[in-house]
Amino acid sequence: MKKTVLQGIITILLFLGTWFVLTQIDWVKVFKIQKITNTTEQKLGELFWDVFKKTEKESKNTHVLNAIDSIVTHICSTNKIDRKKIKIHVLNKDEINAFALPGGHLIVYSGLIMNVDNQQELTGVICHEIAHIELNHVMKKLVKEIGLSVLISMTTNGGPEVIKETAKMLSSSAFDRNLEKEADIKAVDYLIKAKVNPEPFANFLYKLSQGHEGTKYLTWISTHPDSKERAAYITEHNKNRSEDYRAILSKNTWDKLKEELKD
Repeated sequence: MKKTVLQGIITILLFLGTWFVLTQIDWVKVFKIQKITNTTEQKLGELFWDVFKKTEKESKNTHVLNAIDSIVTHICSTNKIDRKKIKIHVLNKDEINAFALPGGHLIVYSGLIMNVDNQQELTGVICHEIAHIELNHVMKKLVKEIGLSVLISMTTNGGPEVIKETAKMLSSSAFDRNLEKEADIKAVDYLIKAKVNPEPFANFLYKLSQGHEGTKYLTWISTHPDSKERAAYITEHNKNRSEDYRAILSKNTWDKLKEELKD
């Protein structure tokens, strides 16, 4: 009986302690900051994308865009990701690169598509970048390295050179190791739910870590270091999973995608 009474008192004290802590939080301020951050992210995404749109050649090839859109849409639908959040852009550039911008912008260079051995490798890279978006890694990186107040000022009266340099940073610098690993593991989970074999993604990382005929264009691997180690833990995360894997694109669609990009 005494034990029951003591447990009841402890429960009440814990409740009151938790209630007291929560009442000390300025929730209006918290939600206001979150709203500011979300608005800032969308605006930054538009500003940064505008930099690439003006300086790079965006693909207008219907087959190319439809093929990449099919991959992204399948990944989103099988993983319950809001497809409208992901804004895909394909740029005609030889660099082997893909990266995320604030506001859900995902940029893929044609050089990446041309240098993967199969669509599963490409899908793995796309899943990795979607993971960065879904895990809010892009804004975490920007806030950490630049600061929220500076980012907000960029959306109001920031100079074009500052915006250009920040956009360039996102396309050519790595996230920290923990964020990269988190994105890798999340990408594997995305692939498995989408019934896409994750092993080619690990193979792609390992292949690039061993050198590649397009070394001078390997931007993605230079911004995602420790590829050999990453390939190992991706393989380990996928270990002993028996799945009925399948391709997202038909062979004809995949082959035509490659062919279209040669022109």
